[in-house]
Amino acid sequence: MDEIEKEKIAALPSQLLITTICHPMEYAKVLIQLGYEPLPPRRSTTLFGRPAMILPNVFQYIKFIKKSDGFFGCYTGLSARVLGLIASSQLTSKVIHACGIDLPEINDPPNIVSDDEPKLEDYYKLGRRDVIMHTASVLVSYPFHVVSVRMMAAFIGKEEEYSSLLGAIVSIYRDDGILGFFHGIIPKLLADLTCVAVTGILAYYVNKYLVKTKDLRYYTLPLLTFVTSTITYPLVVVSTCMAVAGCSLRAGNPPLMPAYPSWQACWRELLRNKQHKRGSSLIFRYYIAPIAATQ
Repeated sequence: MDEIEKEKIAALPSQLLITTICHPMEYAKVLIQLGYEPLPPRRSTTLFGRPAMILPNVFQYIKFIKKSDGFFGCYTGLSARVLGLIASSQLTSKVIHACGIDLPEINDPPNIVSDDEPKLEDYYKLGRRDVIMHTASVLVSYPFHVVSVRMMAAFIGKEEEYSSLLGAIVSIYRDDGILGFFHGIIPKLLADLTCVAVTGILAYYVNKYLVKTKDLRYYTLPLLTFVTSTITYPLVVVSTCMAVAGCSLRAGNPPLMPAYPSWQACWRELLRNKQHKRGSSLIFRYYIAPIAATQ
Protein backbone atom coordinates (compact mmCIF):
# COMPACT_ATOMS: atom_id res chain seq x y z
CA MET A 1 0.00 0.00 0.00
CA ASP A 2 1.54 3.34 -1.05
CA GLU A 3 1.35 6.69 0.73
CA ILE A 4 -1.61 7.95 -1.33
CA GLU A 5 -3.74 4.93 -0.40
CA LYS A 6 -2.71 5.22 3.26
CA GLU A 7 -3.59 8.93 3.24
CA LYS A 8 -6.96 8.37 1.55
CA ILE A 9 -7.95 5.37 3.68
CA ALA A 10 -6.95 7.12 6.92
CA ALA A 11 -9.24 10.04 6.05
CA LEU A 12 -12.14 7.84 4.88
CA PRO A 13 -13.95 7.19 8.22
CA SER A 14 -14.15 10.88 9.11
CA GLN A 15 -15.21 11.75 5.55
CA LEU A 16 -17.98 9.16 5.63
CA LEU A 17 -19.21 10.42 9.00
CA ILE A 18 -19.25 14.07 7.94
CA THR A 19 -20.82 13.23 4.57
CA THR A 20 -23.63 11.27 6.24
CA ILE A 21 -24.36 13.92 8.87
CA CYS A 22 -24.31 16.80 6.40
CA HIS A 23 -26.07 15.06 3.50
CA PRO A 24 -29.49 16.70 4.03
CA MET A 25 -27.82 20.11 3.71
CA GLU A 26 -25.95 18.96 0.60
CA TYR A 27 -29.25 17.66 -0.81
CA ALA A 28 -30.92 21.03 -0.31
CA LYS A 29 -27.85 22.80 -1.70
CA VAL A 30 -27.92 20.74 -4.91
CA LEU A 31 -31.59 21.57 -5.47
CA ILE A 32 -30.82 25.25 -4.87
CA GLN A 33 -27.92 25.09 -7.34
CA LEU A 34 -30.35 23.68 -9.89
CA GLY A 35 -32.57 26.70 -9.35
CA TYR A 36 -35.42 24.85 -7.65
CA GLU A 37 -37.19 27.14 -5.19
CA PRO A 38 -40.50 25.55 -4.10
CA LEU A 39 -40.96 27.95 -1.18
CA PRO A 40 -41.80 31.59 -1.92
CA PRO A 41 -39.56 34.46 -0.78
CA ARG A 42 -40.78 36.87 1.89
CA ARG A 43 -40.19 40.55 2.50
CA SER A 44 -37.28 41.37 4.78
CA THR A 45 -34.21 43.57 5.00
CA THR A 46 -30.50 43.05 4.40
CA LEU A 47 -27.91 43.27 7.18
CA PHE A 48 -27.58 46.95 6.26
CA GLY A 49 -31.30 47.63 6.56
CA ARG A 50 -32.14 47.74 2.85
CA PRO A 51 -35.46 46.15 1.82
CA ALA A 52 -35.07 42.76 0.16
CA MET A 53 -36.88 39.53 -0.61
CA ILE A 54 -35.41 36.66 1.39
CA LEU A 55 -35.69 32.95 0.55
CA PRO A 56 -36.12 30.21 3.18
CA ASN A 57 -32.82 29.07 4.71
CA VAL A 58 -31.40 25.59 4.22
CA PHE A 59 -33.05 24.20 7.37
CA GLN A 60 -36.49 25.31 6.19
CA TYR A 61 -35.67 23.75 2.82
CA ILE A 62 -34.74 20.44 4.51
CA LYS A 63 -37.99 20.58 6.48
CA PHE A 64 -39.85 20.89 3.16
CA ILE A 65 -38.04 17.81 1.77
CA LYS A 66 -38.78 15.85 4.95
CA LYS A 67 -42.46 16.81 4.81
CA SER A 68 -42.63 15.54 1.24
CA ASP A 69 -40.49 12.37 1.42
CA GLY A 70 -40.06 11.64 5.12
CA PHE A 71 -36.90 11.46 7.23
CA PHE A 72 -35.10 8.91 5.06
CA GLY A 73 -36.05 10.90 1.98
CA CYS A 74 -33.58 13.53 3.19
CA TYR A 75 -30.81 11.01 2.48
CA THR A 76 -31.62 10.41 -1.17
CA GLY A 77 -28.38 10.18 -3.14
CA LEU A 78 -26.22 9.42 -0.09
CA SER A 79 -25.44 5.87 -1.26
CA ALA A 80 -23.84 7.16 -4.47
CA ARG A 81 -21.80 9.75 -2.57
CA VAL A 82 -20.51 7.09 -0.17
CA LEU A 83 -19.51 4.85 -3.09
CA GLY A 84 -17.71 7.82 -4.65
CA LEU A 85 -15.69 8.38 -1.48
CA ILE A 86 -14.77 4.70 -1.24
CA ALA A 87 -13.81 4.55 -4.92
CA SER A 88 -11.65 7.64 -4.51
CA SER A 89 -9.84 6.17 -1.50
CA GLN A 90 -9.20 2.84 -3.21
CA LEU A 91 -8.54 3.78 -6.84
CA THR A 92 -6.87 7.22 -6.94
CA SER A 93 -3.33 5.87 -6.59
CA LYS A 94 -4.06 3.08 -9.09
CA VAL A 95 -5.16 5.63 -11.71
CA ILE A 96 -2.00 7.68 -11.12
CA HIS A 97 0.23 4.62 -11.52
CA ALA A 98 -1.74 3.41 -14.56
CA CYS A 99 -1.01 6.76 -16.25
CA GLY A 100 2.70 6.16 -15.72
CA ILE A 101 3.15 9.10 -13.33
CA ASP A 102 6.09 8.45 -11.03
CA LEU A 103 7.18 11.57 -9.18
CA PRO A 104 9.03 11.50 -5.83
CA GLU A 105 6.61 13.96 -4.22
CA ILE A 106 3.61 11.67 -4.89
CA ASN A 107 4.62 9.37 -2.02
CA ASP A 108 6.94 11.77 -0.21
CA PRO A 109 5.32 15.25 -0.21
CA PRO A 110 7.46 18.18 0.94
CA ASN A 111 6.70 19.61 4.37
CA ILE A 112 5.70 23.27 4.11
CA VAL A 113 4.57 23.58 7.74
CA SER A 114 7.80 24.52 9.47
CA ASP A 115 9.64 27.51 10.90
CA ASP A 116 12.09 27.49 7.98
CA GLU A 117 12.07 30.03 5.15
CA PRO A 118 9.53 28.85 2.52
CA LYS A 119 11.06 27.40 -0.64
CA LEU A 120 9.22 28.00 -3.91
CA GLU A 121 10.36 24.58 -5.15
CA ASP A 122 8.59 22.83 -2.25
CA TYR A 123 5.33 24.64 -2.98
CA TYR A 124 5.65 23.82 -6.68
CA LYS A 125 6.16 20.12 -5.92
CA LEU A 126 3.27 20.06 -3.44
CA GLY A 127 1.02 21.89 -5.91
CA ARG A 128 1.93 19.46 -8.69
CA ARG A 129 1.17 16.53 -6.39
CA ASP A 130 -2.20 18.00 -5.38
CA VAL A 131 -3.17 18.69 -9.00
CA ILE A 132 -2.39 15.10 -10.00
CA MET A 133 -4.22 13.64 -6.99
CA HIS A 134 -7.27 15.88 -7.43
CA THR A 135 -7.51 15.05 -11.13
CA ALA A 136 -7.29 11.30 -10.50
CA SER A 137 -9.74 11.51 -7.60
CA VAL A 138 -12.32 13.42 -9.66
CA LEU A 139 -12.02 11.00 -12.60
CA VAL A 140 -12.65 8.06 -10.27
CA SER A 141 -15.46 9.53 -8.17
CA TYR A 142 -17.29 11.77 -10.65
CA PRO A 143 -19.62 9.10 -12.11
CA PHE A 144 -20.98 8.52 -8.60
CA HIS A 145 -21.36 12.28 -8.19
CA VAL A 146 -23.55 12.44 -11.32
CA VAL A 147 -25.65 9.53 -10.05
CA SER A 148 -26.10 11.27 -6.70
CA VAL A 149 -27.02 14.63 -8.23
CA ARG A 150 -29.60 13.07 -10.55
CA MET A 151 -31.12 11.04 -7.73
CA MET A 152 -31.55 14.27 -5.77
CA ALA A 153 -32.79 16.19 -8.83
CA ALA A 154 -35.54 13.58 -9.27
CA PHE A 155 -37.21 15.17 -6.23
CA ILE A 156 -38.25 18.05 -8.50
CA GLY A 157 -40.16 15.96 -11.04
CA LYS A 158 -40.82 12.90 -8.82
CA GLU A 159 -39.32 10.48 -11.38
CA GLU A 160 -39.51 6.96 -9.96
CA GLU A 161 -36.72 5.48 -12.12
CA TYR A 162 -34.18 7.47 -10.10
CA SER A 163 -35.50 6.34 -6.72
CA SER A 164 -32.80 3.67 -6.31
CA LEU A 165 -29.06 3.59 -6.95
CA LEU A 166 -29.33 0.83 -9.57
CA GLY A 167 -32.30 2.49 -11.25
CA ALA A 168 -30.40 5.77 -11.51
CA ILE A 169 -27.35 4.05 -13.04
CA VAL A 170 -29.51 2.23 -15.60
CA SER A 171 -31.39 5.45 -16.48
CA ILE A 172 -28.20 7.45 -17.00
CA TYR A 173 -26.68 4.76 -19.22
CA ARG A 174 -29.93 4.43 -21.19
CA ASP A 175 -30.17 8.19 -21.77
CA ASP A 176 -26.55 9.12 -22.48
CA GLY A 177 -24.35 6.03 -22.45
CA ILE A 178 -21.02 6.01 -20.62
CA LEU A 179 -20.46 9.72 -21.31
CA GLY A 180 -23.58 10.50 -19.28
CA PHE A 181 -21.62 9.69 -16.12
CA PHE A 182 -19.18 12.48 -16.93
CA HIS A 183 -21.59 15.32 -17.76
CA GLY A 184 -20.28 18.49 -16.14
CA ILE A 185 -16.81 17.15 -15.33
CA ILE A 186 -14.93 19.95 -17.13
CA PRO A 187 -16.19 22.83 -14.91
CA LYS A 188 -15.73 20.56 -11.86
CA LEU A 189 -12.09 19.94 -12.77
CA LEU A 190 -11.55 23.62 -13.55
CA ALA A 191 -12.98 24.60 -10.16
CA ASP A 192 -10.89 22.09 -8.22
CA LEU A 193 -7.61 22.62 -10.06
CA THR A 194 -7.91 26.42 -10.05
CA CYS A 195 -8.54 26.27 -6.31
CA VAL A 196 -5.48 24.06 -5.77
CA ALA A 197 -3.18 26.18 -7.95
CA VAL A 198 -4.26 29.58 -6.61
CA THR A 199 -4.21 28.36 -3.01
CA GLY A 200 -0.66 27.05 -3.42
CA ILE A 201 0.61 30.32 -4.91
CA LEU A 202 -1.06 32.43 -2.22
CA ALA A 203 0.16 30.11 0.55
CA TYR A 204 3.77 30.58 -0.55
CA TYR A 205 3.61 34.37 -0.43
CA VAL A 206 1.54 34.49 2.78
CA ASN A 207 3.97 32.16 4.58
CA LYS A 208 6.98 33.99 3.17
CA TYR A 209 5.96 37.56 4.01
CA LEU A 210 3.15 37.45 6.60
CA VAL A 211 3.12 34.23 8.62
CA LYS A 212 6.47 33.35 10.15
CA THR A 213 5.79 30.60 12.70
CA LYS A 214 5.04 26.90 12.28
CA ASP A 215 2.03 27.04 14.60
CA LEU A 216 0.27 29.64 12.45
CA ARG A 217 1.29 28.04 9.15
CA TYR A 218 -0.90 25.05 10.02
CA TYR A 219 -3.91 27.26 9.26
CA THR A 220 -2.66 28.97 6.10
CA LEU A 221 -3.71 26.33 3.57
CA PRO A 222 -7.18 25.60 5.07
CA LEU A 223 -8.04 29.30 5.29
CA LEU A 224 -6.78 30.09 1.79
CA THR A 225 -8.57 27.03 0.40
CA PHE A 226 -11.82 28.35 1.85
CA VAL A 227 -11.26 31.81 0.34
CA THR A 228 -10.29 30.44 -3.07
CA SER A 229 -13.21 28.01 -3.17
CA THR A 230 -15.64 30.92 -2.85
CA ILE A 231 -14.10 32.41 -6.00
CA THR A 232 -14.38 29.17 -7.99
CA TYR A 233 -17.85 28.34 -6.60
CA PRO A 234 -19.75 29.45 -9.74
CA LEU A 235 -18.01 26.66 -11.68
CA VAL A 236 -19.42 24.18 -9.15
CA VAL A 237 -22.92 25.50 -9.88
CA VAL A 238 -22.28 25.07 -13.61
CA SER A 239 -21.07 21.51 -13.03
CA THR A 240 -24.19 20.63 -11.03
CA CYS A 241 -26.47 22.06 -13.71
CA MET A 242 -24.61 20.27 -16.52
CA ALA A 243 -24.81 16.95 -14.62
CA VAL A 244 -28.58 17.16 -15.08
CA ALA A 245 -29.02 19.26 -18.25
CA GLY A 246 -30.72 17.50 -21.14
CA CYS A 247 -31.36 14.20 -19.33
CA SER A 248 -34.76 12.54 -18.92
CA LEU A 249 -35.47 14.40 -15.66
CA ARG A 250 -37.88 17.32 -15.68
CA ALA A 251 -35.29 19.28 -13.70
CA GLY A 252 -32.90 19.17 -16.67
CA ASN A 253 -35.24 20.41 -19.37
CA PRO A 254 -37.32 23.51 -20.23
CA PRO A 255 -39.11 25.23 -18.64
CA LEU A 256 -37.26 24.31 -15.43
CA MET A 257 -33.82 24.51 -17.06
CA PRO A 258 -32.81 26.06 -20.39
CA ALA A 259 -31.34 23.79 -23.07
CA TYR A 260 -27.60 24.34 -22.67
CA PRO A 261 -25.50 23.27 -25.70
CA SER A 262 -22.32 23.46 -23.63
CA TRP A 263 -21.08 24.24 -20.14
CA GLN A 264 -19.83 27.61 -21.43
CA ALA A 265 -23.40 28.47 -22.49
CA CYS A 266 -24.61 27.46 -19.03
CA TRP A 267 -21.94 29.68 -17.45
CA ARG A 268 -22.94 32.69 -19.57
CA GLU A 269 -26.65 32.20 -18.88
CA LEU A 270 -26.17 31.91 -15.12
CA LEU A 271 -23.85 34.91 -15.09
CA ARG A 272 -26.25 37.01 -17.17
CA ASN A 273 -29.11 36.25 -14.77
CA LYS A 274 -26.92 36.65 -11.65
CA GLN A 275 -27.65 33.05 -10.69
CA HIS A 276 -24.03 31.86 -10.69
CA LYS A 277 -23.76 31.89 -6.89
CA ARG A 278 -26.89 29.86 -6.14
CA GLY A 279 -26.39 27.94 -2.92
CA SER A 280 -23.24 29.78 -1.83
CA SER A 281 -25.11 31.10 1.20
CA LEU A 282 -27.40 28.65 2.99
CA ILE A 283 -28.68 30.94 5.76
CA PHE A 284 -29.07 34.45 4.35
CA ARG A 285 -30.55 33.75 0.93
CA TYR A 286 -31.71 36.83 -0.94
CA TYR A 287 -33.98 36.44 -3.94
CA ILE A 288 -32.55 37.70 -7.23
CA ALA A 289 -35.06 37.73 -10.06
CA PRO A 290 -33.71 36.45 -13.40
CA ILE A 291 -33.41 39.11 -16.10
CA ALA A 292 -36.09 37.42 -18.18
CA ALA A 293 -38.50 37.74 -15.26
CA THR A 294 -37.88 41.46 -14.87
CA GLN A 295 -38.29 42.46 -18.51
